[in-house]
Amino acid sequence: MAKNSKSIPARGLRVADQIQRDLAEIIWSELKDPRVGMITLTEVSLTPDYAHAKIFFTSLADDPVAIKNALEGLNKAAGFLRNQLGLRLRIHTLPQLHFVHDTSTMRGMAMSKLIDEANATRSKDDDLGEPKE
Repeated sequence: MAKNSKSIPARGLRVADQIQRDLAEIIWSELKDPRVGMITLTEVSLTPDYAHAKIFFTSLADDPVAIKNALEGLNKAAGFLRNQLGLRLRIHTLPQLHFVHDTSTMRGMAMSKLIDEANATRSKDDDLGEPKE
């Protein structure tokens, strides 16, 4: 879903959310490119004039080669996806689609792992510091 922002009006957020839902369905049901595996669309960011849409996606495959292939497949299919989106969505300007790999979930998992490691070492330090009775 699109993030709340003061610079994007409520209609822009609704349009971005609808683009995200429609693109997810089109990619799942109609895109036949084998390079695009199991992906999840995490966010759609629209410019205020709706001319460009930045679509963030994540992939189950954590492999950089698989991510690169998925990105190439999505960029190659951008015209087809835009055409199919135009059949479903009735807005004055249909945005150009730009796909970007979203690394926020990977960074979040890495941060969570670091926090867990820090908590584990802290609990070990606490256990060593306590006097035994």
